[in-house]
Amino acid sequence: MHGYDHFHGHATRSFAIVTLGNLAYTILEAGYGFATDSLALLSDALHNLGDVLGLGLAWGAAVLARRLPTERHTYGWRRATLLSPLANALLLVLFAGALAWEAVRRLDAPPQIPAMPVIVVAAIGIAVNLGGAWLMRGGHGEDLNRRGAFLHLVADAGVSLAAVMAGIGMLRLGWEWLDPATALLVGAVVAISAFGLLRDAFNAAMDAVPPALDQAEVEAWLGAQEGVSAVHHLHIWSLGAGEVAMTAHLVRNGPGGHDAFLDRIHQGLDESFGINHPTLQVEFGERCGHDQHDRAPHAH
Repeated sequence: MHGYDHFHGHATRSFAIVTLGNLAYTILEAGYGFATDSLALLSDALHNLGDVLGLGLAWGAAVLARRLPTERHTYGWRRATLLSPLANALLLVLFAGALAWEAVRRLDAPPQIPAMPVIVVAAIGIAVNLGGAWLMRGGHGEDLNRRGAFLHLVADAGVSLAAVMAGIGMLRLGWEWLDPATALLVGAVVAISAFGLLRDAFNAAMDAVPPALDQAEVEAWLGAQEGVSAVHHLHIWSLGAGEVAMTAHLVRNGPGGHDAFLDRIHQGLDESFGINHPTLQVEFGERCGHDQHDRAPHAH
């Protein structure tokens, strides 16, 4: 337990540092974007804001994962992290659309933008994002939350690099159109990411099987265990970040020793599929009498 608390305590501190650092940089970048009238900086700030929200959710998930269940909330507050991405995604799509509209309007007559502040502020963004990625580099195998944050931060460094290149193009070549063009590119990235977040959050809220899992593969694995002759009532869903629940009925005609059998199944599900909240019912016979509840109703 001490190792568990130490690992999650370290993860919580890492998420806090990275989230607050990115939030401070986002405010700085947005301020310079408004001051210089640079859509490239404003669009990058929007992109960073989306990732700050995502990092904040990951931070919240790391904190909530340490809270014990209560009589009212027997699973704790893990599922709260599945609901807020819906609102975040909608807001990001709205802001990205507004920036894209302004960028298209400016393409015909782009205003004069001071290139050097764009280069300097975007370069700071590269350093902030790569520094955050360095903090998140460990624990990928144990914590998918950290792995997702790491990949987002590396991608953010690439977006900031695009803003730096746009600033250099404006400074050296006088291509003022690079500012709205970069804003359009970043806006497209934000919109695509937001739609993906919206889809994943909706599926999770509707208790869909997590995208990293193949339910047929899990069912085949269960059916191949010792003495198992049939598997039914299999349901897999996400409880929150890094928490996957499953229920299943196993028909087993083999010998006794069900406690040891269940222990092996639980350990195997966690190690092979990351399913860490399984609930299994062992039955004797070919089928149970309420199989029809899992089937879709027939049309009449």
